[in-house]
Amino acid sequence: MTTQPLLTVEDLVIDYGHSRKKSSFRALHGVSVDVAAGECVGLVGESGSGKSTLGKAILGLVPVTSGRILFGGQDITHARGAARRRLASSIQVVFQDPYGSLDPTMTVGDILAEPLVASGTSKREAAKAVAEMIDRVRLPGNVVGRYPSEFSGGQRQRIAIARALVRRPRLIVCDEPVSALDLTTQSAIIDLFIELQRDTGVSYLFVSHDLGVVRRICHRVAVMYRGEIVEAGAGETITREPAHPYSRRLLMASPVADPVEQAARRQAWLGLREPTAV
Repeated sequence: MTTQPLLTVEDLVIDYGHSRKKSSFRALHGVSVDVAAGECVGLVGESGSGKSTLGKAILGLVPVTSGRILFGGQDITHARGAARRRLASSIQVVFQDPYGSLDPTMTVGDILAEPLVASGTSKREAAKAVAEMIDRVRLPGNVVGRYPSEFSGGQRQRIAIARALVRRPRLIVCDEPVSALDLTTQSAIIDLFIELQRDTGVSYLFVSHDLGVVRRICHRVAVMYRGEIVEAGAGETITREPAHPYSRRLLMASPVADPVEQAARRQAWLGLREPTAV
């Protein structure tokens, strides 16, 4: 007996608008991917590959041309209004820029409590949940009265993660959540994601351009190129021994600490031509 995936994307096609002067642009060409409960699936590709568009479609931020998105067996492809708002308790997002995603006029406590109070939680219960979540993301309790501008990039991303988790979602779309951070902070935030998944059982769709990042956290990885998935499989396999030429280019582009190995990677990357067709 097979367990139904938590999230299933089937043959998803997304076209961005058109006008009399300009035809529509097809951002996704029949993409299919799934995420199981408690699993982290990486979606990897360069800018413009379509990976963030897929994440936005799951969040209901872009219209779907054709195909289906199922969550817990329910078709949410065209969910709007009240139906989409109800999904907010189950599907959350962590964006790339932790500062841009936090309201600078609100205190951290208010930022974290707002989604709870808006969904009917009492202020007392919301305050309790906020305190628990702040502790869980390893921030001091006194942050509740302070503003986002008072924190470092890594601390702000911890706040953003706490906001995503405070409603106890089943899935979090992580859209390049560490790419704006320095390497040391990246490592700490990835460790936090791993720990939170282990403790809560939440699933991640982890969007990134860096195979080195997804290797540490993702159980499975799908590589996107020009709006299509060109390779998918176990995270360890795709991030170390990819088969598709584009995946190999991504691997060679990932920096390593050893200067000799980095030079060899650079030469290997230069020797791999960008694929002209998928």
